[in-house]
Amino acid sequence: WYHDNLTRHAAEALLLSNGQDGSYLLRKSNEREGLYSLSVRGKDSVKHFHVEHTGTTFKFGFNEFSNLKELVMHFANQPLIGSETGTLIVLKHPYPQKVEEPSIYESVRVHTAMQTGRTEEDLIPNAPSLGTKEGYLIKQGKIVKNWKTRWFTLHRNELKYFKDQTATEPIRALDLTECSAVQFDYSQERVNCFCLVFPLRTYYLCAKTGIEADEWIKILRWKLSQIRKQLEQRNAPLTS
Repeated sequence: WYHDNLTRHAAEALLLSNGQDGSYLLRKSNEREGLYSLSVRGKDSVKHFHVEHTGTTFKFGFNEFSNLKELVMHFANQPLIGSETGTLIVLKHPYPQKVEEPSIYESVRVHTAMQTGRTEEDLIPNAPSLGTKEGYLIKQGKIVKNWKTRWFTLHRNELKYFKDQTATEPIRALDLTECSAVQFDYSQERVNCFCLVFPLRTYYLCAKTGIEADEWIKILRWKLSQIRKQLEQRNAPLTS
């Protein structure tokens, strides 16, 4: 369950798409040498905890353990923390390094900026395959054309939006197999807007920054291309 160079995003994608409550893995932290991150799934989110290797022991918060097995045994019996929903997070299922991962983790080009003001060269051209994404977007209402901030989650072929990040039930789940296009939209008075075209409705969404809008568009378009590929393969006549 040690995944050497797995990134934070890729760890979240693996645990959310292929894990279960209590699934965990350890990976290198990119903050500094000797620092690791323990990524643990609890309900529908993934928490990340720092584990420091001092050379002789592993430090986790105020606790010190002589080895990783001892750390895991300790937190298999007592919770790491409680999540926002009150669910206790414990280490139950190690996520093995070698696992047959679904095709959702194929490479997807997503430009990610670490902070605003970076140039094109500073952006990461090949972010690891994400497969999932979440964040706040501003959405236009269907009848009253006002704008409201909503929490969006992208998982497999579903884009759900919630009242906020703490809500457990989505307001709506959009099936991306029915979406025909995702594109930047310049018809609104707001900036950083894009739209999703469905047969009965076009959804207008705005991100805080152009980079964020670009990220959403790229991963949503990638999803649509994957859906189309799967449909083409399914509909292809049998050659045998």
